[in-house]
Amino acid sequence: MGILYQTNLGVFLILVCCLGGGAAWMTGRACANTWRPLYVLFWFVFLLTLAIRFLTFALFGGTLLSVHYLIVDYVILLAIGLAGWRYTRTNQMTTQYVWLYEKTSPFSWRLRQGQTDTYAQG
Repeated sequence: MGILYQTNLGVFLILVCCLGGGAAWMTGRACANTWRPLYVLFWFVFLLTLAIRFLTFALFGGTLLSVHYLIVDYVILLAIGLAGWRYTRTNQMTTQYVWLYEKTSPFSWRLRQGQTDTYAQG
């Protein structure tokens, strides 16, 4: 038993990080593509966390109602989901408003040079 995982490190890496992380990334991406507010992502990732906890319980004998591991899984999946949301939102802002914003990194953008500060920045 570890602080991050309950049954086995391999189970944690495959089930939570790979499968759950991929689903969380796609959830964040879907929320950004449909221009949903960020709190919707928090709710969807919570539901995904419950599903991952159930799979850990049903397939590998972990405890279902462990608050500690529920919070650990939620934080990890939320971080991945937020990264997917921000990555997609950056691509949206820099491709749909190409005259206004330019990409500074995969997760951020800025106002193009020569633009006024009357527009909101992300």
